[in-house]
Amino acid sequence: MSTYVLFGKYTSDALKSVSAKRTAEAEQLIKSLGGEVKASYALLGDTDLLFILELPDNEAAIKASTGLAKLTGIGMRTAPAVTIKEFDRLMSS
Repeated sequence: MSTYVLFGKYTSDALKSVSAKRTAEAEQLIKSLGGEVKASYALLGDTDLLFILELPDNEAAIKASTGLAKLTGIGMRTAPAVTIKEFDRLMSS
């Protein structure tokens, strides 16, 4: 499993349908792709939402990002993430 960070930006339409039900549907989408929501946060500032997901691969990450945008109307930016320990290992090779 790989870690991905998704940054979400609300649209005015997406704000109209905020609900616990929609959140549960989003979590189910991630599970259906073989993933897991490790953490999710609402933020203040330029980014409204932050998700930390574990997903099997880049294909699942693309499907998660676009699937969440379709489901919620929230614009998503997605980035792969590695731990600092893994980064140090990669850089020492």
